[in-house]
Amino acid sequence: MRVRSLKLIVTFHTTTAAMAMELACTKAGLLGRLIPVPREITAGCGMAWCAPTEARADLEAFVQREAITTAGWYELLL
Repeated sequence: MRVRSLKLIVTFHTTTAAMAMELACTKAGLLGRLIPVPREITAGCGMAWCAPTEARADLEAFVQREAITTAGWYELLL
């Protein structure tokens, strides 16, 4: 059985924004991956970025620098 841990979930209004996040983070070497939006959250495109909670400050600054539009930032036990 997998142990649940606290994760940072970033949601997007569009699939294009989610894919831009994936591409930009991969190029920059930032931790995380695209996942289906957890059922506890509602989001427009159905995709979310999942990363360790410790990466929040770095990701927030990165998203602002890269002008990626997000819908919400959450911390969930996944």
